[in-house]
Amino acid sequence: MKVVLFCGGYGMRMRSGAADDVPKPMAMVGPRPLIWHVMRYYAHFGHTEFILCLGYGAHHIKNFFLTYEETTSNDFVLRGGRTELLSTDISDWTITFAQTGIESPIGERLRRVRHHLDGDEMFLANYADVLTDAPLPEMIENFARRDAGASMMVVPPQSSFHCVELGEDGLVGGITAVSELPLWENGGYFVLRQEVFDHIPEDGDLVADGCAQLAKSGRLVAHQHRGFWKPTDTVKERAALDAAYARGDRPWAVWERDGAGVTA
Repeated sequence: MKVVLFCGGYGMRMRSGAADDVPKPMAMVGPRPLIWHVMRYYAHFGHTEFILCLGYGAHHIKNFFLTYEETTSNDFVLRGGRTELLSTDISDWTITFAQTGIESPIGERLRRVRHHLDGDEMFLANYADVLTDAPLPEMIENFARRDAGASMMVVPPQSSFHCVELGEDGLVGGITAVSELPLWENGGYFVLRQEVFDHIPEDGDLVADGCAQLAKSGRLVAHQHRGFWKPTDTVKERAALDAAYARGDRPWAVWERDGAGVTA
């Protein structure tokens, strides 16, 4: 299945300064940027056709793949001055680089690459900045069996804050951790059918418009995931993932766990 990645936003909370024009998916986790980790996850499950919805800082993403160094994350032999790779990352990937606008909402970015989907009835989509160990085949199979227009992976609330129940007299009636509430968050991993385009207006949003309208008609399903899931909305969150990578704590790297042979 084709994989649409939304990688054109500003990522302001990840910016380290006014001169920093690197888009969030290019923030480093170990020796590779976030977008590589996301793509490697999909490729591990056999989905190697990618459509990148570019926008802000697109030249960084283009340059990364145009000058890709396989030796950074693969074992190799140097013999007679020539490099012999023992494994590869992207040799079987097909990547379409599509400029979808600097200010475009997610839904509009999706609309602008629809023709690259070649009319495929089902396809995958992702924000390109969230890492997970979710069982992708199960997610796809469950959706394929359903009569629905979209599937959204949902995760328990990640906030460490507490909700406070107040009475009319200002007395606190109870305190509950947000993580303990019967709520779910959008996890950013989608399985979609072409039907979703019927509900995304020009300059619309994938979730607020497309998924919301499908939900109203009972055609949006959720895939609940309680395993590993980490966003990278802030510098702190990205640094935590980078530190975890350095100490070998990489639950999102399913290709390593399943013996795919990638090392770093």
